[in-house]
Amino acid sequence: MSDGDFLTGASGAHDGDHFYKELLDNLYDGVYFVDRQRRITYWNRGAERLTGYGSEEVLGRCCADNILVHTDAEGRQLCLCGCPLTETLLDGQVREKEIFLRHKKGHRLPVTVRVVPMCGSDGAVIGAIEVFSDSSWKSATLSRLAELESFAFLDPLTGVGNRRHTSIFLDARLNEFHRHNPRFGLLFIDLDHFKNLNDMWGHEAGDEVLRVTAKTIGSSLRSFDYLGRWGGEEFLTVVVHANERILAAIAERTRALVEVSRPSFHAEPLAVTVSVGGTLVQAGDTAESIIKRADELLYESKKQGRNRVSLDFRRSFVQPA
Repeated sequence: MSDGDFLTGASGAHDGDHFYKELLDNLYDGVYFVDRQRRITYWNRGAERLTGYGSEEVLGRCCADNILVHTDAEGRQLCLCGCPLTETLLDGQVREKEIFLRHKKGHRLPVTVRVVPMCGSDGAVIGAIEVFSDSSWKSATLSRLAELESFAFLDPLTGVGNRRHTSIFLDARLNEFHRHNPRFGLLFIDLDHFKNLNDMWGHEAGDEVLRVTAKTIGSSLRSFDYLGRWGGEEFLTVVVHANERILAAIAERTRALVEVSRPSFHAEPLAVTVSVGGTLVQAGDTAESIIKRADELLYESKKQGRNRVSLDFRRSFVQPA
C-alpha cells in the first residue's frame, strides 16, 4: 500500500492525495500513519519538528522499534505495555493520552497524543493515525519567561531561572505562606557523578547534559511550578500548592524522566541520573532553613546510592500565627 493509498484509505491513488499531503505537512501538530503491522507510512513536517527525526529516518520502520521511547509520567515505556496506538489497532477505538516522547537530541517532551483508527471499505481496521501536540510547560509560562528575560534573570546555559531569580521567587512564596498560608514544597536536585562525566567527556558534553536535564525537569513540572539553576549541576524546584502526595509524585516523576533521558554528545548517548531531596514549607521557615533542609535530604539520597528521592514529612505542619 502506498503513501497515497494510506492517506485516502482506498486501494487506488487519488488526484487529491498531493493536496491532502500538503495540508497535513503544514499542520503545527505532528501526524503519522501506521499500517496493521505498525509500519510507519507517513510522517509529516510537524512530527519532524517536534521529534527531531526526519521522515527519511522513520518511514518504513515499525513504531514498535521504540523510536520515540514513549513513556508515561512514571517513566514506564508504553511500547512495552499500554501503547494507545496498539490498543486502537486491536479494538478500533479512538484514544487520547498525555505521554512523554524522547526527542532525537535526548530530552523528554510532554505531548498530548490522539489515536484514530483507519478503516477499509468493509469496516475492518487497516491502520491508525496518531496526532501529537506539544503540551510543554514552556507554552504555559511565556509571560514568565518574558519577565525573566527583561530583567536578565535567566540562566544563559539552561534557559531556566538563575540563582538570583530563584531566590526572589522563593522569598515571594515564603512571604505569601507567612501571610496567607498557601503551602509549597522545595526540591533540591543534583546530577549524579557530574564531575566524572566532565572529566571523561569534557565541559562541552557537561553543558549539553545540563541543558537536556533542565528541559526534562521542566517537563515534569506543572505550568505554575518553578525551576531554577542554583549553581553548577544543582537545580531548585518550587512546587506550589503542594502537599505530601503532590510533592512526592513530582519528585519521583522528575527522577524517573531524567533517568530515561539520553543527552547526546557527538552521537554518543550519555546516561544521566539525579538525586533529589524534598521538603514542605514549615512555620517559621526562611529561605536559608528550607534550602538547608532540602539539601540535607539530597545528601541522604547521595548516601543511599544516588538516583533516588529522599523526602521528610515527619515534621507536622503547623499553621502560621
